[in-house]
Amino acid sequence: MTPAAATGTLTAFAFLVNLPFGWWRAGLRKLSPAWFLAVHAAVPLVIGVRLSLGLPFRWLWVPLYAAAYFSGQAVGARLRARAAGPPRPRRAA
Repeated sequence: MTPAAATGTLTAFAFLVNLPFGWWRAGLRKLSPAWFLAVHAAVPLVIGVRLSLGLPFRWLWVPLYAAAYFSGQAVGARLRARAAGPPRPRRAA
């Protein structure tokens, strides 16, 4: 696999693996231990795939991988919000 193809594969993997973690994170209390796990659990997976593809660490690619990572988290959270439907109106007490 060429380095460009491997970089594209890793970018797509980083996005796709973060979709379920973003879905999970959206239902958690912010800054809770589970929230931190949902945010960071995909990092070892992405690093493992990078190493298995034979890609060396390059600072040049960090913004691309970070964008894919955060996009996957954001899209996963939006998918959860869309699946939940519109928020229910509150009743006055």
